[in-house]
Amino acid sequence: MKRIVVASLFFMALLGIWSIASGSGRWSPVLFPSPWSVAKYLQGALLDGTLVEAIFVTMKRLLVGYAIGLLIGLPLGLLTSSSQMLEDTIGALALGLQTLPSVCWVPLALLWFGQTEGAMLFVVVMGTVWSVIIATDHGACTIPPIYARAARTMGSQGLHLWTRVMLPASLPFLVSGMKQGWAFAWRSLMAAEIYVTILTGFGLGQLLHYGRELQAMDQVIGAMAMIVLIGSLADRILFSPWERFLHRRWGTNAE
Repeated sequence: MKRIVVASLFFMALLGIWSIASGSGRWSPVLFPSPWSVAKYLQGALLDGTLVEAIFVTMKRLLVGYAIGLLIGLPLGLLTSSSQMLEDTIGALALGLQTLPSVCWVPLALLWFGQTEGAMLFVVVMGTVWSVIIATDHGACTIPPIYARAARTMGSQGLHLWTRVMLPASLPFLVSGMKQGWAFAWRSLMAAEIYVTILTGFGLGQLLHYGRELQAMDQVIGAMAMIVLIGSLADRILFSPWERFLHRRWGTNAE
C-alpha cells in the first residue's frame, strides 16, 4: 500500500509540474500543450474510435512478430548454448546484431518488402529474435552442470534431456529472455510504424508520426503516453508475475 501511495504522489507531482510549466507562458501551447489538452485529445480519439483502432492494429502486428521471434529465438538460443562452435558463430552474430538499433532495419525492410505489412513484420522479428537468442543462451549456460550429469546417469539423453531437464531448469531465464524480447519488439514496431506508411492499418506509431506532420503536439504526447502505458501494463501483467513465480519456485531469486 505504501508503494502505491508513493507512486501516486510521484505521478501527481509530475502532472503538477507539467501543468505549471505549460501554463507559465514561456512556451507556446502549440509546442508544449497542457495535460488537459492531451487528455482532451485522448478522450476524443477514444470516443471516435481512432485510438482503439490504432491500439488494435499495433497489438496485432506486435503479437505476430513477437511470436515468430520467439519460435526462432528460443530453439536457436538453446542450440547455441550446447556447442562452443555455435557460441562462436550464432552467438557472436546475435550479440552483434542485437546492438543494431531497430530503425536500421527499416530501409532494408522497405527495399525487400515495400510499403507492406511484411516490412512491419520483418522489423519486429529482427528486433526480437537476437535478444531472445542471447537471453536464452545465457540462461541455459547458467544451469549447474550437475543437472545434466545426474540426468545422463539416470539414462536421460538427447531430446529427453533437453525437454525434461535443461528446458525446465532454464525457465526463469527464458522468461527473462521473453521479457527482453518483448521490449525490443515493442521498440522495433514503433520505429517501423513511424517510418513505414501503409494503408492496411494505422497504429500508434503512425498516430505519433502524423501528429508531428500536423504539428499537433497533443496528439504526439498522447500517442507517446499510450505507448508507455501499454508497455508498462504488458510488463506488469504478462511478465512480472510469471517471472517472480518461477524465480521463487526454482529458488533463484535474490531474496
